Amino acid sequence: MPLSLYDPPERCVAGSVGPPGQRTFFLQATDGDRRTTVSLEKEQVRLLGTSLVELLDQVAPVEGSEEAAAAFVDTGALDSPFDDDFRVQRLSVAWLPDRQRVVLEAHDRPDEEDLLELDPDADHPWSGLPPQTLTVVLEPARARAFAQRCTASLGGGRPSCPFCGQPLDPAGHVCPRSNGYRR
Repeated sequence: MPLSLYDPPERCVAGSVGPPGQRTFFLQATDGDRRTTVSLEKEQVRLLGTSLVELLDQVAPVEGSEEAAAAFVDTGALDSPFDDDFRVQRLSVAWLPDRQRVVLEAHDRPDEEDLLELDPDADHPWSGLPPQTLTVVLEPARARAFAQRCTASLGGGRPSCPFCGQPLDPAGHVCPRSNGYRR
C-alpha cells in the first residue's frame, strides 16, 4: 500500500488554485525535497478544518489553542506544480494520546463498507491499483494553525445569494426561492 507518511512534516497546508467558481482545492505535505499533493473538494476542506478544531478543543485546549498556533501560521502559497498524487475520497482525523499528536489521513478510496455498496462490476478509477494514503502527524498547535488555514482557504469564493444561499456566478443564477427568476 503506497503510504506517504510525514511525521512531522516541514509544512502542511490546504489551499486552492483558480478563479472563484472554478477553484481546485489541495492539501500539501512537505518534508525536504519530498512533497505529496492531493486534491479534495471544498466541503472536505471545510469539514477537515471544523473536525480539527472540535478535536483540539476536546483533547488539547491549551497546547492546541489559537495563541499557541500563532507561531505556526503559514500564509504562503501552495508549492507548484499543482499535480495531485491522488484525489481524496475519504478523510480521517485522530488523536494519539501517547504522543499527544493529531493524525490526518487522506485516502484515495471510500472505506470498505462503502465499497461493498458500490457495484462490484463497475470500473472504478482505482480498480487494479494499490490503495494510496497520505498520513500527516502534527503537534496540536500546528494542527490548529492548519485548521485556520483550511478556513482561510475557503474565503475568496463566489458570493452567496441572499435569498437561497447558493453561489452567485458573475452572470447570476436561477434562484429557487425567487420562483426561478435570474439574480
